[in-house]
Amino acid sequence: MRIAQIAPLHEAVPPKLYGGTERVVSWLTEELVAMGHDVTLFASGDSITEAKLEAVWPRALRLDPSIRDANAPHAVLMETVRQRADEFDVLHFHNDYQPFSLFSRQKTPFVTTLHGRLDLGELQPVFNTFPKVPVVSISNNQRLPIPQANYVATVYHGLPAQQLTPQPVKQSYLAFLGRIAPEKCPDRAIRIALAAGHKIKIAAKIDKVDQQYFDTEIRHLLDDPNVEMIGEIGDAQKPDFLSGAHALLMPIDWPEPFGLVMIEAMACGTPVIAYPSGSVPEVVDDGVTGFIVKNEAEAVAAAKRLDKIDRAGVRAGFERRFTSRRMAEDYLKLYSQLATPSI
Repeated sequence: MRIAQIAPLHEAVPPKLYGGTERVVSWLTEELVAMGHDVTLFASGDSITEAKLEAVWPRALRLDPSIRDANAPHAVLMETVRQRADEFDVLHFHNDYQPFSLFSRQKTPFVTTLHGRLDLGELQPVFNTFPKVPVVSISNNQRLPIPQANYVATVYHGLPAQQLTPQPVKQSYLAFLGRIAPEKCPDRAIRIALAAGHKIKIAAKIDKVDQQYFDTEIRHLLDDPNVEMIGEIGDAQKPDFLSGAHALLMPIDWPEPFGLVMIEAMACGTPVIAYPSGSVPEVVDDGVTGFIVKNEAEAVAAAKRLDKIDRAGVRAGFERRFTSRRMAEDYLKLYSQLATPSI
């Protein structure tokens, strides 16, 4: 098939460090190319891909301090795709609702994967206005705030089977991976680890919007010698970091649409201890690939019975459900359905 993948321009594809959506776009794009499909990736010019790269903007917007209005490059992105739309069998957007209006007015089949949270009131009129636009959810829970959307599939994320693998290192701490933010609850993770008698290592970025939260709620906790802040890490550092952890802590307080860190940990054979918010019950197989807990006391208890989890079984669960090949196959089924005119 001739497939267009349209990525946000905020990060390169794949991102240099943090960037969930762009990372998924990269994994999907490369898998589709490996499967023999003709794929064009519309993305920033510093992206790296085996697909044909249409560089709509020179580099990722997050790395360009001169950019003050991120909507402007994305307007260029949408029009660039529109001008070439008839070259493709299907257009796959990863840009929230940006393509809805323009691409509802052209003939090439298109679909949008919704990567973010949908529990925002201002989204309701958007989906009321575009009730027929086909969209993909990344978990069934993600759909709940917007039941009126035209969901054509739920496709769980997947990553390359050999990108993150279990490493022969000793487990000596609990891990927190991702972003320092109130909804991610790193303060809660620290309390859980210390109460369970474990060290904790935190590999996370701090966005400007979350700097005050870090300064007031997290910084003083780093004085404890059993708490280590590593900072933001890339894929090259993740296998050792996750393999060296007894478990990944994910005590979130928000409706997580998917949560890539969970399957990254599972790929390394590392169980996940997570609160049952958002997609967690769909991703974590309780008692097999981790534990789903309701509060700090349950999390502490779970951290003390991690010997009940078979790390080889955790890796097997990842291979069965969360590889990029499985993700690509799911999307190809959907592309074929969209590209086949209904009778």
